[in-house]
Amino acid sequence: MVQPLPIVLLHGVGLDHTMWEPLQAELAALTDRPVVALDLPGHGGQPPLTGPATLAGLAADVAERMPGPAHVVGFSLGALIAQHLALHTPELVASLTSVSSVCSRTPQEAASVRSRLENARHDFPGSVEASIGRWYPEDSGVDGGTVAGTRDTLLANVEESYLYAYEVFATADAEIGPELGRICLPSLAVTGELDPGSTPEMSRRLGRAIPNSRTVIVPGARHMLPVEQPRELALTIHRFIEESSRENHE
Repeated sequence: MVQPLPIVLLHGVGLDHTMWEPLQAELAALTDRPVVALDLPGHGGQPPLTGPATLAGLAADVAERMPGPAHVVGFSLGALIAQHLALHTPELVASLTSVSSVCSRTPQEAASVRSRLENARHDFPGSVEASIGRWYPEDSGVDGGTVAGTRDTLLANVEESYLYAYEVFATADAEIGPELGRICLPSLAVTGELDPGSTPEMSRRLGRAIPNSRTVIVPGARHMLPVEQPRELALTIHRFIEESSRENHE
């Protein structure tokens, strides 16, 4: 019997594979596919970045650790890496899901993320608190233990490594944006209705840029969609992967 292709999850800047635990639990109830969450270069159990990074370099590192062809789900920076994989190593990507992804930032959006990067350079702990405030406002419904866990993960980063990764996140959409039309894989763009950074309009841009891509906006959700609404996201991803697999005779 042919084993179903796994799902590979790629997290965002400053986080690690543990951010996916709520989603992994929900996916386990829906599918018998293996679900693998990888740490990005410079994050979690991977060695810190010690010099300027590139999107291509981060993607190459991830490609070497992929368990073979898989349905790739990327969040934020992880989504940009997933898109690079879909473009340059499509043999490893059965389908592409971009969660809370930026896309072709406007000049104002680019200036905003550059400002956040500069804030992190000058006050790393303060920038962490600003991220927590954006991601988990008081009415987010996420429990305090989860919020504290995210804060601890962010603060555990080697500051220099974090800044090198954040530089890629702040700039790489301009690099990959013009190439998105060459992605020839089943693709889904999904974000939260209330995400202030990876906005619904960005996901719509992504959906328009990638041929035959689908776009889903989750009502009431913010940036940390995999944590805030893991059940809804798991259902969305599961439906997309299973439909794509049938269409491509996986």
